[in-house]
Amino acid sequence: MEAHVSGLRRVLVLAFCVAGIWSAYIYQGFLQETLSTKRFGPDGKRFEHLSFLNLAQNVVCLIWSYIMIKLWSSGSSGGAPWWTFWSAGITNTIGPAMGIEALKYISYPAQVLAKSSKMIPVMLMGTLVYGIRYTFPEYLCTLLVAGGVSTFALLKTSSKTISKLAHPNAPLGYGLCFLNLAFDGFTNATQDSVNSRYPKTSAWDIMLGMNLWGTIYNLIYMFGWPHAIGFEAVQFCKQHPEAAWDIFLYCLCGAVGQNFIFLTISRFGSLANTTITTTRKFVSIVVSSLLSGNPLSPKQWGCVVMVFSGLSYQIYLKWRKLQRLQKKRKPM
Repeated sequence: MEAHVSGLRRVLVLAFCVAGIWSAYIYQGFLQETLSTKRFGPDGKRFEHLSFLNLAQNVVCLIWSYIMIKLWSSGSSGGAPWWTFWSAGITNTIGPAMGIEALKYISYPAQVLAKSSKMIPVMLMGTLVYGIRYTFPEYLCTLLVAGGVSTFALLKTSSKTISKLAHPNAPLGYGLCFLNLAFDGFTNATQDSVNSRYPKTSAWDIMLGMNLWGTIYNLIYMFGWPHAIGFEAVQFCKQHPEAAWDIFLYCLCGAVGQNFIFLTISRFGSLANTTITTTRKFVSIVVSSLLSGNPLSPKQWGCVVMVFSGLSYQIYLKWRKLQRLQKKRKPM
């Protein structure tokens, strides 16, 4: 009976995590798309300074992580000191800013799909730099994802979607997305290095360190000299309070979403988190297409299915690998 109750509790917690991640990030994506395409006020101005979202997100997540550390930290030492995240903070500042800027040039579904191909630069760097050999199923996953993203990029986007973009330019938009992935790869590698050197580092410590440096770098970039873009962004928010409210909600969604991600990883592992976030991206594309007026052609939907088939197969391969490792450990 106790095992049944414990199992039911685990299922409910998992469902809570799925609902939290999906709702937070799908709504954040909707707000991100709104801020990149909407015209605010009677003058019909666009919010051009999308990189300001990165600074706002850093500030909100910095405050949030500090509060969480004060509330939940056991006071144990041994975690990574805040200054160790300075290099990862640089790439984590530039990378997401490029991803957000890409929305000026390509649609939100195109951006989500391009950023879903993170496995391609990872495998490429692994093969060229470290000489890692991958299995045929892993290459098949990469082929599906690369083929889907490439075909989607080559297909013609609807005129309705193009009319909403600030500066339609597909090559530049996709280029920014792939640079975002490259910087994210360095950020993840640096975080792994920090975790290996300081095993007692908590998720909140990482969140605090990353967002602290992100806030410092973004403040210098946006307010470091007269007439910097940060002053223009603040002035726009003063003139259009609706945009300021959307930015605040965008940041709040990011902070709440990170909480659910950390809860998922701590309770169910990174594989469960990968599965939830991958399916969330697919749902985000569907929601964007239905609610935000970004219609996709049947061929584009075929590319979306192709990409997420590859990602789903990759998740299945990881699950099988994890099962084999667990079976090997049991006799020991």
